[in-house]
Amino acid sequence: MRLFPKIWGLFLTVFRKVLFLWVRTDVSGADREELALEDGKPVCYVLQYSSLSSRLVLEQEVRRAGLPRAEVPLPLEQGPAQSFVFLYRRVGGLFSRRQAPRLTPQMEALVQYGLAHPEQDIQVVPVSLFWGRSPDKEKSLFKLLLSDTWSVAGRLQKLLIILVHGRNTYVQFNRPVSLRQVVSEYQDNEPRAIRKLARILRTHFRRVRQAVLGPDLSHRRTLVEGLVRTQAVKEAIRETARRDDIPPEKVRAKARKYADEIAASMSIVTIRFLEVVLSWLWNRIYNGIAINNIEVVKDVAQDNAVVYVPCHRSHIDYLLLSYVLYKNGLMPPHIAAGINLNMPVVGPILRRGGAFFMRRSFRDNPLYATVFNEYMHVMFSRGYSVEYFVEGGRSRTGRMLPPRPGMLSMTVRSFLRDHRKPIVFVPVYIGYEKVMEGRSYLGELRGKKKQKESVLGLAKTVRKLSNSFGRVAVNFGEAIHLSDVLDDTHASWRQEAYDADYRPSWLNQAVENLSLQVANRINASVAVNPIGMTATVLLSTERLAMDERQLVRLMDQFAELLKAFPYADTVTLPDGSGQDWLAYCESMGLVTRQPQKLGDIIGLEGSNAILMTYYRNNIQHLFALPALIACLFENNRTLSRDKVVTLCSLVYPYVQSELFLHYPADNAEPAFHQWIDILVDKGLLRADGDRLCRPEEGTDAMLRLRCLSRFIIQTLERYHIAIAILRRYGSGKISAAELEEQSTLLAERMSILFGLNAPEFFDKTLFRNFIANLQKNGVLTTDDNGQLCYSEGLDEVAEDARLVLTVEKRQAIQQVTMLGA
Repeated sequence: MRLFPKIWGLFLTVFRKVLFLWVRTDVSGADREELALEDGKPVCYVLQYSSLSSRLVLEQEVRRAGLPRAEVPLPLEQGPAQSFVFLYRRVGGLFSRRQAPRLTPQMEALVQYGLAHPEQDIQVVPVSLFWGRSPDKEKSLFKLLLSDTWSVAGRLQKLLIILVHGRNTYVQFNRPVSLRQVVSEYQDNEPRAIRKLARILRTHFRRVRQAVLGPDLSHRRTLVEGLVRTQAVKEAIRETARRDDIPPEKVRAKARKYADEIAASMSIVTIRFLEVVLSWLWNRIYNGIAINNIEVVKDVAQDNAVVYVPCHRSHIDYLLLSYVLYKNGLMPPHIAAGINLNMPVVGPILRRGGAFFMRRSFRDNPLYATVFNEYMHVMFSRGYSVEYFVEGGRSRTGRMLPPRPGMLSMTVRSFLRDHRKPIVFVPVYIGYEKVMEGRSYLGELRGKKKQKESVLGLAKTVRKLSNSFGRVAVNFGEAIHLSDVLDDTHASWRQEAYDADYRPSWLNQAVENLSLQVANRINASVAVNPIGMTATVLLSTERLAMDERQLVRLMDQFAELLKAFPYADTVTLPDGSGQDWLAYCESMGLVTRQPQKLGDIIGLEGSNAILMTYYRNNIQHLFALPALIACLFENNRTLSRDKVVTLCSLVYPYVQSELFLHYPADNAEPAFHQWIDILVDKGLLRADGDRLCRPEEGTDAMLRLRCLSRFIIQTLERYHIAIAILRRYGSGKISAAELEEQSTLLAERMSILFGLNAPEFFDKTLFRNFIANLQKNGVLTTDDNGQLCYSEGLDEVAEDARLVLTVEKRQAIQQVTMLGA
């Protein structure tokens, strides 16, 4: 009998090695620090269902990770005989499925030991194991038989699953549960203690399975037919047939065609194929992918329908986020893609990877709009994760674009109809050190027509992917619970009844609040990289060139500013120092070096001078508040502290709206006071009682202050252009559209005349947003003829510009304004 454990152990060792000749695993969380294991406390691993193969995988992975061994007894006197337990045991024979879960004797013994030895604690580590991670499909016997889904496999099915999916096995270790804390309140009630621990673990395994596998998928054909049979689509069919005098059968066929055009057809085979292809692609074009704050997603994905809302910088965004989620054990989302990407060959692959396609506009096609709305409602009500870009299109300037309300409104309306499944938005910042479409963006900003996507164009792009595009960061921001947004907007929303067509009066306000939160939290998750820091400092010089030592010193000093008053906990900063960042930029070919005996000069030349504005704009909002303060000392040696805060607060709402800053407009003063203290502490300003003074001319501190002011000065110059045009025409003499057009043309002219390397300086959207905010804040009103009217308050705003803009800039703007009048 003494030999039996040794023989059994030898058998398990051989069996494990044989199993891993076939099995390949992807493991998450198998790290002592990530698990936050406490030294000196024993570890007991828990698997959900009894299975020899699962036990062998567990033993292998803890060995590889250097974690406490699973196959040895717990190092406790009279403790459990092994360091792992199964939560439930299998019931049934070779061909039967498990019917009713029953706790294992080992699980009960673990609780009994915890009750008998309250002075000793055990760290209970749940371990989830998935063979294949394949979502279920109705009417697919093969998938039902060979998928590790929500059902519990019998022995024969498990064997087939391992044979088919064993090379795509996913193992997730999760943070431990304290046995002592769980059972401490039931010292005299062993059954309740056992039930409590079982309930905690059962809930944990269910939530992890929800996040990894997602909800069960319907067969696509069934889904399409179901959409056409919904009440909302039936009514839209009847209305369209009546309005256009078309037989209902033809309209129904058109609705079915729309549904087929829209619907995704997610295939786990395609996702695995894309994983292999994308792993090769990322290694070919990037030097690495940094993933930050992924724990936010892992937490909310377990109990909620997740809506991923990334910023949109590149076509790569679609693939990159799905890849990152899948590699971290999360189900890839269904992705809203423009119909322009539904190209031959590419479209079907994207559709099987989770993309559903949407047309640019629904306005003139109510039938299509209804079908699309119902499709989105199915996604959300069934708990699918979804991804869409609130900006609508890719940003050509590197800034966050104003959110478009369409998809957000559909999401809110769907949730109002059925809010049993909570919806959580996860903002995502995707930061590239070198965006692939950078050169084409420059052409579009110069007026070149956007090229239509095509297979040939894609092939040409792939052929050029031999050069490195640096590193890329995927930062997950703070989650936004939709119910919280609705509570803040309309507290009694749960008491109202909603149908597919009902739009409550407060809907627009809710969508606006949600869109601003999304944009603000995307910007609050920015990844600062060496390219952005170098671009920010170099572009603040008039000739786009600087002494190397000075450039390095300024980058280090401005990085210290960001650390002194962190914009948000989700912002990430680059490793290393200014010298490292400059060397990296040189290796990427983005800056030039001119050797000189007194010190090398670093500069920007050619198209790089404009391209680098894109990367500066990625992080411009981080410096907005201290840069605003610095601007006030461009023309003034000294100002009172209260005057500085007042002037900054006046212009802040416009800068906030443009850059999506997260400080509320009615409560920004504390942030300005804190930044003033930091600028004084860093020597950029000097405090003299209640007055603030700028440094002496020619000092290093004055250089830093002037450089800092130039981070934001062009934004203020653009505002002054619009105001100057208004005053030139006079009150009631120009419409908003005309002002927008005139401002854009004159800003473009000024950009050429004065060598401003900033394409966003004459971005029509920014002028439109500024004019709208002037109206929103009551500075401008519109008369019965659609002309803009203003009061003497606008003259006061123009006068305040004297405190910010130099005489040269004011005269230049006046000159350009007169030319355009």
